[in-house]
Amino acid sequence: MIPTLTFDIETIPDVAGLRRLHDLPEALSDSEVAELAYQRQRAKNGSDFLPHHLHRVVTISCALRNDDGFKVWSLAAPKSTEAEIIQRFFDGIEKFTPQLVSWNGGGFDLPALHYRALIHGVEAPRYWDLGDGDHRDSRDFKWNNYISRYHQRHLDLMDVLAMYQPRASAPLDDMAKLCGFPGKLGMDGSAVWDAWQAGRADEIRDYCETDVVNTYLVYLRYQLFRGHLSSEEAGAEIALVKQTLTALEQPHLKEFIAAWGK
Repeated sequence: MIPTLTFDIETIPDVAGLRRLHDLPEALSDSEVAELAYQRQRAKNGSDFLPHHLHRVVTISCALRNDDGFKVWSLAAPKSTEAEIIQRFFDGIEKFTPQLVSWNGGGFDLPALHYRALIHGVEAPRYWDLGDGDHRDSRDFKWNNYISRYHQRHLDLMDVLAMYQPRASAPLDDMAKLCGFPGKLGMDGSAVWDAWQAGRADEIRDYCETDVVNTYLVYLRYQLFRGHLSSEEAGAEIALVKQTLTALEQPHLKEFIAAWGK
C-alpha cells in the first residue's frame, strides 16, 4: 500500500518578521504588531488575510493511512520550533514518499510551508524532485510530482473538485457535513491567533487534527467517486477511521466520534 498522508496547517502572524520588515519599536506588543499588519492589509485589498510568507506555522496535523493502519498526530509549537515542525514534515515525505492529500493545500498550506522552509533553511529534496534527481524512481516524478498543480502526488481536493476554478470552491466544513461527517469542531482558522495569545496551543492542535480527519474522510468519498475504492472498500476504510479514533483517549477525538453519531 502506498502511504496516504493527509495534512493541514495552522498559522499565526509572524510577529518577529513583521517587526523586522517594518522596523517596529519593541514597545509594541505582539498583538499590536499583528493588528497593525492587519490594518495595512485591509487598506491594501480589503482583507486582513496576511501574505503567505508572513504566516508562522504553529501546527501541522497529519492523518496517515498505511499498512500499519490509521494514525493521527501533530507536529506543533510550543514543544517544537517552527523550523523543527517544518523539517520533520518534509522528513516524512523524504522517508515514505506518500500520497499527499489536502484541502486548499495548493492554495495556502504548501506555499506557506515553502516560504517558511526557505526562511529556516529546511531541506526537502524528495519533495522537490521533478524527475531529474538521483533517486532510483526519480524519473516517475517527471510525470507525477508534488509540485505541479495538475499532478496528483499531492492531491488538493478542493482544487480538483472545483475543476481548478476558484469560484467553484467549497468549504471543507460544508462538504464534510454534507457527506455525513462531523465537520469543524471547537474553532475555525479565524480564531487561531486569539487562541494562541490566550495560551491555548493545545486547542489549536486539537482543532487541526479534527480538520485533517475530515479531509481524509472526504478523500475516501473521492476515491469511491473515481472508482479507486469499491463501496465495500470505502465503507471498510471509514469504519477503520471510526474504530481507531474510538479507541483513543483524547477528548477532542471522542467529541469528534460523538458528533459523527448525531
